Amino acid sequence: PNTPAQVGVGAAAIAADDDLADEDLKWVEQLFNAVGSTVHVPDRLMHAVTGLSGSGPAYVYLVIEALSDGGVAAGLPRDIATKLAAQTVLGGAQMVLETGLHPGQLKDQVTSPGGTTIAALATLEAAAVRGALIHAVQRAAARSAELE
Repeated sequence: PNTPAQVGVGAAAIAADDDLADEDLKWVEQLFNAVGSTVHVPDRLMHAVTGLSGSGPAYVYLVIEALSDGGVAAGLPRDIATKLAAQTVLGGAQMVLETGLHPGQLKDQVTSPGGTTIAALATLEAAAVRGALIHAVQRAAARSAELE
């Protein structure tokens, strides 16, 4: 599991061999589910899991820190900016998990034509934030394989 398991919302992946007893697999699932959620993947995808959810909390912390810095730059006190940034990330994640909608659909729901959100999104796209996150996951996955 990743570090958010410390507060009960970790993400873990299990790559079980065919010869693993069902009772052993259930025990591992129960262990991981006690500290978050668990998915099953083939062993060949475990480096991708490391790149996404193993290293992912650091990406999220960076995003929260940057959003908080933006709030401070816009005039908010640091504590309020950080709380709003963290709650916004938490709320966005919860919306994805609970609605089952694609993140792009949810993004479109809060993006008005000519509004503040589309202006901000255009800035993020111009700065290649999406591509940077994609490449970060790929690089972390590749580094995981190198370290094996």
